[in-house]
Amino acid sequence: MRNARAETYDRTPRDVIATGNDYAPHQVLPAHSHRRGQLLYASTGVITTITSEGSWVVPPRRALWIPPGVLHEVHMGGPVSTRSAYVTPEAVQQAGLSSRCQVLSVSPLLHELLMEAVDLPAEYDLDGRDGRVMALLLEEIRRMPVLPLSTPLPREKRLAALCRSLLEQPSQEVKIDDMARRAGMSRRHFTRTFREETGMSFTAWRQQACLLSALTRLSNGEAITQVAVDLGYGNPSAFTAAFRRVLGMAPSRYLATPVG
Repeated sequence: MRNARAETYDRTPRDVIATGNDYAPHQVLPAHSHRRGQLLYASTGVITTITSEGSWVVPPRRALWIPPGVLHEVHMGGPVSTRSAYVTPEAVQQAGLSSRCQVLSVSPLLHELLMEAVDLPAEYDLDGRDGRVMALLLEEIRRMPVLPLSTPLPREKRLAALCRSLLEQPSQEVKIDDMARRAGMSRRHFTRTFREETGMSFTAWRQQACLLSALTRLSNGEAITQVAVDLGYGNPSAFTAAFRRVLGMAPSRYLATPVG
């Protein structure tokens, strides 16, 4: 089902349904939720999804698992083409899929299954080839490895607002003392509360926010040198070293490795 709203088919008597959609550059889908769990696959382009718990960046040929009922907004980093699989809560539980949002690697097999699934009829034959395609798609989702492409958000309102603002314009030059002052906290109170709320130090969180922002910009063709400077790194080498340390490989290789 291409360029269709999932809600149109939500009551279809099938555990898994699939849709494909195209979005304009920088289009935003306001906060919404689905009765079904959603595997949101970035066939092309970069997607950023934000919930009350955090922000997830989905580069091309990766996917985000969104559990049933999770309120989320979606931001397109450029022109985006998606394929989504929607899974009933009952099938989610039976398959043992996560109750938390996660960015997943996408195997060549899962890629092909998603490409095929969007062209199947809404009420496909459960006992035929189409039913087997969808059953295998669900099994393949379950076995995909999780990728470290998220930035948690604090629950504390002052910190959450500051972090949302920083996600929009991340920079290594934002200092702990400045964040503490803006939050109306002492440095010690800020650092302790931030770690309790996010599970990370502010320094590690700031770096993660910068690197995930860089993924979006690099995927849209921006030069590494410009991205590194804008994010407050001293030079491209320092940026590349941080990227490799956190994500396991240099930016050029990461973006050239579309499937896992």
